[in-house]
Amino acid sequence: MKKKLLLIFLLLVLFISSSRVVTFDKSTIETPTLNKTAAVTNAPTLTRTHTAVPKISPVHPTLPPSPIPTATWVYQGSDKVVVPILLYHHIGNSPTRSLYYVLPDKFEKQLKLLRDWEYTSITTELLVKAIKEGALLPPRPILITFDDGNLDNYTAAFPLMQKYGFTGILYVGGYSLGAPGFLSVDQIQEMAGAGWEIGSHGMRHPDLSVSRTQELDYEIAESKYFLEKTLGLPIRSFAYPFGYGDEGAYHRVYTAGYIAGMVVGSTSMQNSNHLFTLNRFDIKGTYDYQQFASLLPWSGDLELIPRDELQSPDSTATSLP
Repeated sequence: MKKKLLLIFLLLVLFISSSRVVTFDKSTIETPTLNKTAAVTNAPTLTRTHTAVPKISPVHPTLPPSPIPTATWVYQGSDKVVVPILLYHHIGNSPTRSLYYVLPDKFEKQLKLLRDWEYTSITTELLVKAIKEGALLPPRPILITFDDGNLDNYTAAFPLMQKYGFTGILYVGGYSLGAPGFLSVDQIQEMAGAGWEIGSHGMRHPDLSVSRTQELDYEIAESKYFLEKTLGLPIRSFAYPFGYGDEGAYHRVYTAGYIAGMVVGSTSMQNSNHLFTLNRFDIKGTYDYQQFASLLPWSGDLELIPRDELQSPDSTATSLP
């Protein structure tokens, strides 16, 4: 037994002594090095360029480019600036042949003319700034407004305005908010999210030129508070029902905290004496494209004006809203 144990021990010693221990020579291992010079040389550099004058934003990408070269914005004001303001009510077919309905096809062609003639929609706030202190404006600025908050402003006007790269201003009233045939809170908020402005058109749409002080407060000041609270949006400007008011109404719009008021007028010239009676062109459904173009202070190639039908469906429209 002892001999066997001794034999096993000897065999073990022989096995261990014959085994080789593998070691690594650290000097033979290549360690990657960071070429700091190359890293700095090859790194992209950020260069900041300052453009003193902003460019006109590109129009809807699915449309062909405008035939007129995009121009830089120019400084206008203070006091007098030329900015046409268009007024629409309905975009759709009138059930009563009303003047206040513009057919969607005609409305689209009007927008295409505006786009092809290089008009750019701006905000009321920018217009007021240009009037009061001067501001950079696109060469052909325009405001496109819609009174009453009709549902077709969302279903018909909104997608066409987006298509041609314009934003608008909605003048909604407390009387119509969410009512059948009118815009809902969600729809108004969606349009505001797409860049549209929201203004007040009063609470009950009365004639403010014959209103008493208490009614003026309700229609003008209370409507601002109500709409801001209900919509969660700033209400900066006011459009007078029926397109006009009187000195008392204009003064109340000022003291209620609005920055501007809108009336119906006949000029594109806006100035500091009329911040609360800014002029708008009321676009009737019976206007042909030549009449529409005649309202604009700038136009381009007259060949772009579509040929009107000999007898348009709304040529005998009435003046009823």
